[in-house]
Amino acid sequence: MAKLCEGRVCIITGAGRGIGREYALMLAAHGAKVVVNDLGGSRDGTGNSTGPAQEVVDEITKAGGEAIANGDDVSDFAAAERMVQSAVQRFGKLDAVINNAGILRDRMLVNMSEAEWDAVIKVHLKGTFGPARHAAAYWRDLVKQGQKVDARIINTTSVSGIYGNAGQTNYGAAKAGIASFTIIAARELRRYGITVNAIAPGALTRMTEDLGMGQTSDEMKERMHPRWIAPIVTWLASSESAGVTGRVFESSGGVFAIAESWHRGPRAQPVDDPTKIGSVVHELVGKARKNADMNGEDFD
Repeated sequence: MAKLCEGRVCIITGAGRGIGREYALMLAAHGAKVVVNDLGGSRDGTGNSTGPAQEVVDEITKAGGEAIANGDDVSDFAAAERMVQSAVQRFGKLDAVINNAGILRDRMLVNMSEAEWDAVIKVHLKGTFGPARHAAAYWRDLVKQGQKVDARIINTTSVSGIYGNAGQTNYGAAKAGIASFTIIAARELRRYGITVNAIAPGALTRMTEDLGMGQTSDEMKERMHPRWIAPIVTWLASSESAGVTGRVFESSGGVFAIAESWHRGPRAQPVDDPTKIGSVVHELVGKARKNADMNGEDFD
């Protein structure tokens, strides 16, 4: 088997279980040296344990790969910097950061607490910013030193964020923010040899098992196995993907697609009289494409 990531060094956050674990195993199988980051908390982000990350490391090393466990909190700015530094200190360099860590605290808007909002935004949005920012600064410094950089940032968004899902205003807002973050960072970092892309994964994990996905057929469970998402992440982490940046990929065993970002729809001449704008608005709304449902199709 050809190894796409031979000798490349990759950090994967939230890699102790589920989708992140599949990323770590496949990247290691393709020759990458992996920093397996996982706080080891519960699905809602409480608690911590080094066990899950170390178990993945043990699995990789048993198969002949190289990996280290890291228990840093990705939402802690200083800890995110330590994580980047640990990869460089242990393996001599860093080639890719895969921001995958996440939690859920679902609630309808009228019942959501401030704590539930803050926790999800912090882990997802700030937890993407910190590792990406410190890795990008490391790579920028290499470029300033005259070195060539072929680096990757791979973020995790969600159809809940790019299309919208009831009961997840906190999670969806964070994931929509990550999609925008990806596009903007890609434009900023291209000049340094850094690509930035995002994955909107569809998988049956502990994050989704009680959202109705755990009661699906065996065939659907196979299609929603997290292993289906690892190939695109492995390819994006490789040198082969150098020409692809600023994109959001939907990936599962049922769909593989690029999600297209906001575009300007129907337009009209500006109106300066609020008593006359209503008819114009209704005309524009009638012409506009409907917002998407969770399948990326027009919402009825």
